[in-house]
Amino acid sequence: MKERLTRLKSIRKFIKNYRIESQETLLGHLQKEGYEVTQATLSRDLKLLKVGKVSDGRSGYVYTLPSEDERQDSEQIFARDFLRGYISIEYNGNIVVIKTFPGHADSVSNALDSLNMDELIGTIAGENCIFACLREGVSGKQFLAALKQKIPEIEE
Repeated sequence: MKERLTRLKSIRKFIKNYRIESQETLLGHLQKEGYEVTQATLSRDLKLLKVGKVSDGRSGYVYTLPSEDERQDSEQIFARDFLRGYISIEYNGNIVVIKTFPGHADSVSNALDSLNMDELIGTIAGENCIFACLREGVSGKQFLAALKQKIPEIEE
């Protein structure tokens, strides 16, 4: 997973510093840095980073990163989605259990995943409960503190 985080940083760097018109071009830059990435993985990374394509004002399109305002707007939307269904949170070791209102676990889980928290490996949603797995060495208290930074309104 560490490789993924560094790869995402590299993708941001390339899009910010170079004129990237295609995934093929971006794959070439990544391969030069030693990343072995498939087009499917790159496509998922671009979606995760919310990368878009805009007209270059000439005859083509280039990849662009979302603005800080867009990122903040997205995080606010995810925070509202999270709070809309959230009931409680408990943790034990590297497992976090989040209780939700019936039918809300999927949207709360999606919101949590979309916040791109480094402390979190992933989530599994049921009907009214979410299991979240934390990275090795991350405690439930650390995760909750990081979550409160993203969603200050959350209550234990």
